[in-house]
Amino acid sequence: MLEAIADKVKRGERLSFDDGVTLFRHPDVVAVGQLANGVRERLHGDRTYFNRNMRIEVTNVCVASCLFCSFAKLEEHSPGAHTMSLADAWRELEVRMDDPPAEIHIVNGLHPGLPFSYYEELLSGFKRIKPDIHMKCFTAVEIHFFAQHYGMTHTEVLERLRRAGLDSLPGGGAEIFHPEVRTRISHDKATADEYLEVHRVAHKLGMRTNTTMLYGHIETFEHRVDHLLRIRALQDEAGGPFQAFIPLAFHPDGNGMRNMPAPTAIDALRTVAVSRLLLDNVPHVKAYWVSMTPEVAQIALRFGADDLDGTIVHETIYKAAGSRSPSGLSVEQLVRLVQEAGRMPVERDTFYNVVREYPRATLPESALKVRDRKANKHLEVLS
Repeated sequence: MLEAIADKVKRGERLSFDDGVTLFRHPDVVAVGQLANGVRERLHGDRTYFNRNMRIEVTNVCVASCLFCSFAKLEEHSPGAHTMSLADAWRELEVRMDDPPAEIHIVNGLHPGLPFSYYEELLSGFKRIKPDIHMKCFTAVEIHFFAQHYGMTHTEVLERLRRAGLDSLPGGGAEIFHPEVRTRISHDKATADEYLEVHRVAHKLGMRTNTTMLYGHIETFEHRVDHLLRIRALQDEAGGPFQAFIPLAFHPDGNGMRNMPAPTAIDALRTVAVSRLLLDNVPHVKAYWVSMTPEVAQIALRFGADDLDGTIVHETIYKAAGSRSPSGLSVEQLVRLVQEAGRMPVERDTFYNVVREYPRATLPESALKVRDRKANKHLEVLS
C-alpha cells in the first residue's frame, strides 16, 4: 500500500482519506518519514525557518473547561489565576528592546470580565513601543468568544483589532475538529465550524493565519485525517492564506486527562510526516519544539517539517502541562539545532520573508566544534 501512495506523491496526485489512514497505520515510520521528507525538500530544499518571537499570555482566566488544558483558571481569584495589567504586559517588550523580537504571539483564556477595549489598548500599546512589531494574537476561539461576548460579528471584531494593531492570527484552538472528540474534550467553546469560519473571515479580510491539531489523546487516526482534510479544504476555498500547520502534542500533567500517557516521539514524527503528505496546499509544517522537545523537533526536520517556530522567550501553557522543554531558545541554539540536522538555518519574518541565511554545517561535527570552542573559551575565562 505504501508503494501505491508513494507513486501518487511522486506524480503530484492528491492523497485521499484512506491514504491518510494507511500512512498513520503503516508500521515503518521511517519509510513514511522519507516520503514526507521528499515533499519537504521539493518545496523548501534544505532551508529550515525560525523567527525571533516571544509569547505572552496576558490572562489565564477562562470560561471554558477543556479537559486537556492545564493553563486555564475558571475565576479571576482562583489559585494561580492571573490577568496582567496593560503596563505589565507592555513591560515584557520594553525590557527586551536591546535585542527585540520581531513578533509577539499572544493567546489567552476566555476572560468574561475584561472590556474589549483592554485588547485594543494592549495591541496599540505594543505598537507604540515598537511600531514594526508583528502582532500575531488571539486564536479563532478567542475571536469567536469576543464576537459572542461583546455582541459583534467576527468581521467587526477582526476589523477593530486590526485597527488597533493586529497583524495575523495564530492557529491555536483547533484541537480535533470531529464532534465525536471535540464534544468530549472541549464542549463549551467554539465548534470546529466556528473555528474554521473565523479563519474564513480573516482570509477574506486579507489576513494570513496558521492552524493546528492537538494529537495524542482520545482521538483515532481517522479523526486526525478528518481534521487535516478539513484544513486542506478551507485552504483550497480561500486560495492559500494558511501559512503553516502546527501539530501540537497533548501533555497530560495537571489537567482532566492526567491519567492518559503523552504521545511518544514516534507518534510526533509520524504526525508531522503524514501532515506534510496530506496538506499539499499548506506551504509550511512546523516542528513546534515547545510541544515535542527540541531534540524531537530536530529529528522532525527529516520527517517533513521545515520550520522550528522561534525563540519563544516566555511560554507558560505547555509549562503548566508538564513540558520538559525550556521556556525559550536563543538564536544560536536554534541555528545549532538546524545545522546539526544537516539543514540550512533561515531566520524569517512572520510572513516567511528572509531576514538572514546562516551557512549549513559542512559536517554534523562542525557545529560541535563551534560549541567546544565556546566552552573552552568560557573555561579559560573561569580559570
